[in-house]
Amino acid sequence: MAQHLMLYTDGGARGNPGPSGVGAVLCGEDGKTIDCFKEFIGTATNNEAEYKALIAGLKLAQKHKPSRVTAFLDSLLICNQMLGLYRVKHEGLKPLHREAAALAIALKHVAFVHIPREENTSADKLVNEAIDEGLGKKLSPPKHVMPGQIDLF
Repeated sequence: MAQHLMLYTDGGARGNPGPSGVGAVLCGEDGKTIDCFKEFIGTATNNEAEYKALIAGLKLAQKHKPSRVTAFLDSLLICNQMLGLYRVKHEGLKPLHREAAALAIALKHVAFVHIPREENTSADKLVNEAIDEGLGKKLSPPKHVMPGQIDLF
């Protein structure tokens, strides 16, 4: 049976433009994570990264053949552009908006909801991991200290 999926997306750049990443988290109606995606996308602006995250998230949702998708974004600009409340003026964003809109139409029932950044921490975490990995920073596992061992570092 097709389901209603919750999609959380985020894109970010360190600098504007700068090294950028995207993250998407797909959850079921029960709030449990079904799938996720992260990717380093090279140099981009914050808004380009936000659109690329939405595109990646909508493609991820398509794989699960949902009956409905609610997309949660912390970018008010992108959310309002997808809702048709704001025009897309920047030439570099127009093709990204068209691609996101086409994916939303293909999914048939997609709602866009703006949320505060604090409610989008799972997608934001994926963005930062993608950027760190793209910049060659090794993400080390947590250091474990054995009982009785002194950790000097």
